[in-house]
Amino acid sequence: MSAVLGVCSWSLRPGSPEDLVAKICATGCRAVQLALDPIRTGQWNEEETFERLDNAGIAVRSAMMATLGEDYSTIESIERTGGIRPDETWDANLEAARDLAEITGRRGIGLVTFHAGFLPADERHPERRRMLDRLRELAAIFYDTGTRIGLETGQESATTLLGVLEDLKGRGVGVNFDPANMLLYGSGDPIDALRRLAPHVSQIHIKDATPSPAPGAWGEEVPAGAGEVDWHAFFGVIGTMLPTIDLMIEREAGDDRVADIRLARDLVSRFRGIE
Repeated sequence: MSAVLGVCSWSLRPGSPEDLVAKICATGCRAVQLALDPIRTGQWNEEETFERLDNAGIAVRSAMMATLGEDYSTIESIERTGGIRPDETWDANLEAARDLAEITGRRGIGLVTFHAGFLPADERHPERRRMLDRLRELAAIFYDTGTRIGLETGQESATTLLGVLEDLKGRGVGVNFDPANMLLYGSGDPIDALRRLAPHVSQIHIKDATPSPAPGAWGEEVPAGAGEVDWHAFFGVIGTMLPTIDLMIEREAGDDRVADIRLARDLVSRFRGIE
C-alpha cells in the first residue's frame, strides 16, 4: 500500500461541504482527514458531504474527533479541559464517540484521531488508570465499526505515551504523530519521538513550529519548513520505518491557509515524491 498525502479539513476553516471541496482542490491535494463534528451535530448533511468529496475525486483517508469543552488559551487551560480527562465532559464525549463511530462505520473510515488529554506519566496516578479505562472503552466502540483510534502526540512525552500503549494492550489503538506538537508543548525531540513511536504510528501530521520558550509556555506554529522540525531527518525516519503511512498536512495558524498548505505539499514532494 502506498502512502497518500492529504490535508486536514479543519485547517481550511470551511463553511460548507462545497467550500471544503473548493479549498482542498486549491491546495492541490486529493485526500483529506475529515473533521466529523459538523456532520455529527447536523450542521452539514452527511450524504452531501461525502458525495461532493467523492465527485471531486477526494479520498477520505481518516477522521478527527474533537472532544468537547477544550480551552487552548494556555497550556494550563488545555491540561485542565483537554481530551477525555475531565469528568464533567466525559459522558458527552462518550456519546459523541458513539455517534461518530456510526458515521465511520457507514463510510468505511478506518482511522479516527484525537487528543486523549494530558496522560499522567506516573503509573500510580489515579487519573492515569481512569483515562486508560476510558481509552479502552472508546477503542472498543470504534473497533466494533471497523475503525482504529490514533492518539495525537504532544501533550506527553514519547516515554509516557509508550507506557500508555503498553498498558492498553488493546486492539485498535495507535498514534497520530505530529512533530510540531512536540515543540509546541515542549514535550521532546520530534525525531527521537517518531523513531521510538514508529511501531505504533497510524498516520502523520505535517506541521512545523518553533519550540516552547519556557516550561508551561506555548511554542509557535509556523509554515512547514520555517520552524525547527528537522525535515531531512524526519523524512529519513519515515522512509526507513514508515514508508506506507499517510501524511496529512495540518495548519492551525496563519491567514492564508491554502498557500501555507501548498508550501507544505511542496516540502513533502521534495523529500518523498508524493503528490
